[in-house]
Amino acid sequence: MERTTPRTLSGFMELLPGKQAQFERVRALIESSFRLYGFAKLDTPIIESAEVLLAKAGGETEKQIYRFNKGEHDLALRFDLTVPLAKYVAAHYSSLSFPFRRCQIGKVYRGERAQRGRFREFYQADIDIIGDGALDVMNEAEIPAIICNTFRALGLKRFKIRVNNRKILSGFFGILGIAENVADVLRIVDKLDKIGAEKCLEALLELGLSEETSREILKFIASDGTVAEKLAALNKYRGKNETFDTGLDELKTVTEYLPSFGVPTTNFDVDLTIARGLDYYTGTVYETILTDYPEIGSVCSGGRYDDLAGYYTDKKLPGVGISIGLTRLFYVLDEQGLLNPALDTAPADVLVIPMTEDLRYAASVATALRSRGIRAQLYSEKKKFKAKMSYADKLGFPFAAIIGEDEIEKNVISLKDMKTGKQKTLSVEKAAEMLAEYKTAQMAVAPIGG
Repeated sequence: MERTTPRTLSGFMELLPGKQAQFERVRALIESSFRLYGFAKLDTPIIESAEVLLAKAGGETEKQIYRFNKGEHDLALRFDLTVPLAKYVAAHYSSLSFPFRRCQIGKVYRGERAQRGRFREFYQADIDIIGDGALDVMNEAEIPAIICNTFRALGLKRFKIRVNNRKILSGFFGILGIAENVADVLRIVDKLDKIGAEKCLEALLELGLSEETSREILKFIASDGTVAEKLAALNKYRGKNETFDTGLDELKTVTEYLPSFGVPTTNFDVDLTIARGLDYYTGTVYETILTDYPEIGSVCSGGRYDDLAGYYTDKKLPGVGISIGLTRLFYVLDEQGLLNPALDTAPADVLVIPMTEDLRYAASVATALRSRGIRAQLYSEKKKFKAKMSYADKLGFPFAAIIGEDEIEKNVISLKDMKTGKQKTLSVEKAAEMLAEYKTAQMAVAPIGG
């Protein structure tokens, strides 16, 4: 029989069990943080009608989408979670209550060139708040709190949520008399961190702007100081453009409410270079960076948009949302050595090791532990004691429940702590209590130690 070499396609991440356990812990904590703020969990199909997915796509998106035919159907794999959400809200509008708050963590697919930290199949973790006709700016003020709580839960402390408002930039460009070039200028401004001021200046000049106007734009977005000082500087332009004034009011509302939402000043900043290249953002925009690893780029981004589902319905459905590229985030954290080695990644809390031919007592012990919420694996292979303990050690089981003739006779187990080597003879009830205490302590261990 001819054998095929086992291989994983480029751009697709496949993890060993220990790393997968770390990934699942990160994913679970993100979802738990989202649910804490009243977001309903949602799951949409990975495969959709190509017509639906491509309704508002074009350019690079259409080139990257995985598209195929099955019978008479033109199908495609979803390339993000936002377009399926738009379809979902439009389709179920009459059954939903607004504002509709949804969270979703799922795989998406993009046929782009695979490279370091960039994948063709990857998880996104999204939240969105959708309004019916209108959506209060307070929802935009709450988003940084959700980002902050999520990153803290993961164990990250040194991060910065950078916030801006697209209306401020659009209004400022209106003041300069370049309103017709807003979309192109925003795309250039959004690349400032990546290409630098000189390249930005060149791009603005190539767009046809004068050198004076181009330098005025770069000077405006490069303002520094505290949040209060930046807002005070922006206030000097008040009264010159209605869009600018609206954006400034919204930005002030967002910043003023952050202390009430528990966001420390060390984790937040106003950054006028944040524009988000996508045209559908219309108000507050967010980007989050890890302070010690700015080269990684944004690990959580999003913003306000005024028309989520315009391609599917005539209903006005404004919203605000953020997305975490979960696969990429996990990859770069692992690469930087930031995954917490103290996190238990074993498949169970205890390995039940019988030392007798008759396994009935050992099986009943494993069953009793499981009935008390303890993850227990029964080792039933006929191996020597050393091999059994080596298995427990290799897979990182925190405890081993050793059961021999003496334990069966006394109706107890010998519970060994695999890290310390200490061993105690306990009843199943006492062992379950001890293991439950360990589980509780483990729940407090963050998966990331940065």
